[in-house]
Amino acid sequence: MALPIKLLSTDFDGTLFAEFENPPVPVRLQEIIGNLQAQGTKWVINTGRDLSSLMEAIGRAHLSVKPDHLVLVEREIYSHEESQYVELADWNRDCHHAHAELFLRVREDVPRLMAWVNERFRATVYEDAYSPFCLIAEKNEHADVIHDYLNEYSETVPGLTVVRNDVYARFSHINYNKGTALHELARRLKISAEHTLAAGDHLNDLPMLMTRYAHYLVAPRNAVDRVKATVREQNGYVSHLSHGHGIADGIEFHLNGFTKI
Repeated sequence: MALPIKLLSTDFDGTLFAEFENPPVPVRLQEIIGNLQAQGTKWVINTGRDLSSLMEAIGRAHLSVKPDHLVLVEREIYSHEESQYVELADWNRDCHHAHAELFLRVREDVPRLMAWVNERFRATVYEDAYSPFCLIAEKNEHADVIHDYLNEYSETVPGLTVVRNDVYARFSHINYNKGTALHELARRLKISAEHTLAAGDHLNDLPMLMTRYAHYLVAPRNAVDRVKATVREQNGYVSHLSHGHGIADGIEFHLNGFTKI
């Protein structure tokens, strides 16, 4: 029987990887991914981390498997070629240009936005290479209020959106996210949504947790309520297990009756 999952897209932190566990990526999950790859499935880590941060975490986790592709900072695509990850140049170039043009419009408002946050909360607000406005809130309750405020602002700027993960947030272009990057990668690999599985746990995963991009959806027990609801509404699987254990459980659920892993 043909393998139903030809492309596996997993978030990293909180989904695949739990730093406080030993090992941080369950051996069973590594075995499942390795067996799928041996049968031709492509695996992409779809994360908000940048390349250096992800490589460091993968190295410390001592993974027995390597992702075939990466989606970094929720938008840039890389592929594993000859022992290194090489960027998808045209997609990443267009992505960079779109963000540069958008952020020219936003930059003049950043001081006002930073002042609003700093007057009300103890939070870290800064600029990095990927966004002129990045946030680390002190607690999730504060991040919720700030998120609402930033969403209201983003409605006044065409193309602007807020990417949120736990107490972290940053501005981004609405056309570039985990879902559109997954779609572009799948298009180039000639793999349809019907043969794609996506797994995630937090708000920044929502754009890829859609059946238009992935027929098979998985969320672990530790996923936030909105992610669990979104997955359930689309007949996806929410595991009773957390982090990587939940993802292994979800993959096995969707593959039940198709193949031995």
